[in-house]
Amino acid sequence: MTLEVLSKKSAAQQYVDSVFEQLKQKNSHQVEFLQAAEEIFISLVPVFEQHPEYIEHNILSRIVEPDRIISFRVTWQDDQNQVHVNRGYRVQFNNVVGPYKGGLRFHPTVNESIMKFLAFEQIFKNSLTGQPIGGGKGGSDFNPKGKSDSEIMRFCQAFMTELYRHIGPDVDVPAGDIGVGGREIGYLWGQYKRIRGAYEAGVLTGKQPGYGGSLARKEATGYGLVYFVEQMLLDANETFEDKIVAVSGSGNVAIYAIEKAQQFGAKVVTCSDSSGYIYDPTGIDLEVLKEIKEVKGDRISTYVNYRPNAVYTEGCTGVWSIPCDIALPCATQNEINGDSARTLISNGVKVVAEGANMPSDLEAINEFLNNGILFGPAKAANAGGVAVSALEMAQNSSRISWTFDEVDGKLRNIMKSIYSESKEAAEKYGYAGNLVVGANIAGFVKVANGLLTEGVY
Repeated sequence: MTLEVLSKKSAAQQYVDSVFEQLKQKNSHQVEFLQAAEEIFISLVPVFEQHPEYIEHNILSRIVEPDRIISFRVTWQDDQNQVHVNRGYRVQFNNVVGPYKGGLRFHPTVNESIMKFLAFEQIFKNSLTGQPIGGGKGGSDFNPKGKSDSEIMRFCQAFMTELYRHIGPDVDVPAGDIGVGGREIGYLWGQYKRIRGAYEAGVLTGKQPGYGGSLARKEATGYGLVYFVEQMLLDANETFEDKIVAVSGSGNVAIYAIEKAQQFGAKVVTCSDSSGYIYDPTGIDLEVLKEIKEVKGDRISTYVNYRPNAVYTEGCTGVWSIPCDIALPCATQNEINGDSARTLISNGVKVVAEGANMPSDLEAINEFLNNGILFGPAKAANAGGVAVSALEMAQNSSRISWTFDEVDGKLRNIMKSIYSESKEAAEKYGYAGNLVVGANIAGFVKVANGLLTEGVY
């Protein structure tokens, strides 16, 4: 970059570029974290142009540095009494809006970069919900697949034996994520109670209903995704009725996105797992999918044993070659690249909304936006899960329980509000229709203003 070119940039652009360069130098090996930061930074230049006080107080540099990163050893024994060692993490990124809040992920790919990217995204996602929760994330490179219940219990107990000292209802409230469902949360919660000698229900969310958990939590991210898309479609004078929907994944997010989309009249024709994908031209049989994944814990390939007219294909990326009106990536980060995006566009996709965290890379996002595709970014579209986690915290604090319909109604209103705030922020800062920019700005401004009021620390 020449000085002549640099001098033509606005002060806001120079500031954002400077902070990002510093971030790259400090975190050059953390690819996922830098990708998440770059996607947000691109959106924020117009904010700094209108709010020079954010530059004066160096808000961006303060937000991109976590409050703390906790890394610890987790030692546990398998059923053959063999000793194993895993690494645990908790990234407490920002608590301006409320206590740190974000899931625990147990998966062999977990590393510090992924934890930081997820925690960073969580700051803005949680801000968008309007609930008093900050951003955090954690997990371990432990792989629960193939482990017995006893092995998973022993690992969770060992994990919580270290984690408990860093969390609390008003400090940091973990939840579930990939590899951490109701079973794991139960084991973690039991160990926390034993160590603390107290019933602090608000310290973990995702607990089983009847034991401090909230109804509709399991469904929340998938339902919330569809409620967000519902608002996108309404603004385009459309509905889900008779739309063809492609979904990736087959965990909670995918299953309940499929369920709600079908309730709204759509035909969902795909789902997937890490081994491959299913195409069912007559529509995914939800009861079969739940039997395979929630009851038996089998691979998605067994779907064709129940539905012989469906087609199973090994490999996951091909799921985006199926023509559809609406695409809902609900599997994992970077599952849609530029080539997949171009295939979706050429096959007539009209709407793409992210159920997973950062499932579209930057090239894919640009393809969607440049071709007029309605695009719902993850930090807005998949915020339903953490929104209901916050509702679980509220119920725990008040010692009350809401019905499924009460929670679902609150969730729908929250997703409607997130869409409206993202849309309005995009319009205010000159990017009408761009929900990526709108969601980033709407989430960021609340946190930035909080940092200004709290002073330098």
